[in-house]
Amino acid sequence: MRVIAGEKRHMNLLTLDSLDIRPTTDKIKETLFNIIQFDLNDINFLDLFAGSGAIGIEALSRGAKTATFVEINRKAVDVINYNLEKTGFLNRAKVINKSAINYLLSMDNDIKFDIVFMDPPYNADLYVEPMKILSGSNNIDKRTIIIIESSKNDEIKKVLPFGYEIFKEKIYKNNKHTFLRK
Repeated sequence: MRVIAGEKRHMNLLTLDSLDIRPTTDKIKETLFNIIQFDLNDINFLDLFAGSGAIGIEALSRGAKTATFVEINRKAVDVINYNLEKTGFLNRAKVINKSAINYLLSMDNDIKFDIVFMDPPYNADLYVEPMKILSGSNNIDKRTIIIIESSKNDEIKKVLPFGYEIFKEKIYKNNKHTFLRK
């Protein structure tokens, strides 16, 4: 796994050997960032279910001002911190060792996120409750882009009653990215 583009282009990142962590492949990551490349400059990025931190680090490499990484797995948090130190992005990052739901319920109201990326375990609807919490949050607004990486079969439309609209969907072989706004 590596940083695809930007300031730390081609830098290799550590990943965690675990059935709980499913890194986004470089090809899918590149496609995702080609879609949002013009939305990254000087933004606050939230990486929920962060795994190794590769998505948030890619955002930092491509111009995000800050990235907040939320991951419940302690070993994965250690990997995120290692990768942030290796890339030199520790000073622009915040790493939170909590569940996505606990973080969202306790987050500081002063920060506005421009992009929220979540990659929960597939086929478990673990994106629904975070989307419900975010819908009532002051940490996002109608300009915030929310991206959910999920199984191709996940029904992301379940979150539409919380006041979201899907404005883009990119389907791959086994998974998809769904882009939403409030």
